[in-house]
Amino acid sequence: MPFAFKASDIKKLEKLFGTTAKPKGSNYRFEIGAADPRRKLALEIYSQIPIGKQKGNLISVYTQSAHLQLHFCSGYVISDVLGEVTFVGEQGGKLSGLIIEKDGGCSLYANVDRSLVSGDFTQLGPEVMLSGIALSLTDTILESPEEAVGAEVAAPRKTRTRR
Repeated sequence: MPFAFKASDIKKLEKLFGTTAKPKGSNYRFEIGAADPRRKLALEIYSQIPIGKQKGNLISVYTQSAHLQLHFCSGYVISDVLGEVTFVGEQGGKLSGLIIEKDGGCSLYANVDRSLVSGDFTQLGPEVMLSGIALSLTDTILESPEEAVGAEVAAPRKTRTRR
C-alpha cells in the first residue's frame, strides 16, 4: 500500500512548524514564516489525490515569488535540530526533495541521482555536493536500490517518516 498522509503526520508537522494546519477540502494548508514578511510561505499537502492516471501525494508551496510542487511524495523526514522537514519522491533511481524550514525558507532539489545521498560527499564537486547533503536525511526512509528498480511510484517498505 502506498504511503498516505494521515492525521498523525499532520500533527507532527504542526509541532515542527508551531502552527495549526487548516483543512481545505482535499488538503491541509500550513501558513509558515518568521517575523520577516519576505520569509513567509504556504504549504499544502494533498494525500492520495488523482495525479494524471494515478493517485499520489502532492506537496505544494506558495511563496511571494514562486510556486513549487512535488508530485508523488513517498515520505518525509522531520529534523527538529535543523528546524525543517524534507519531503521526498523517488522514481527510476532519481530523487526529488522539497525542504521546508519552520522559519519560512524552502529549497527544491529535483532529479538528483540516488547515489549522491549515501556516497562520499568529499568526492563531489561543490556545485552538486549540497543536493547530496541536503537529501541525505532521507536515506533512512528510501527503499533499497534493488526494491526501487522498475518501480513507477515507490511503494513503502516500512513507515516512510522519521523523526
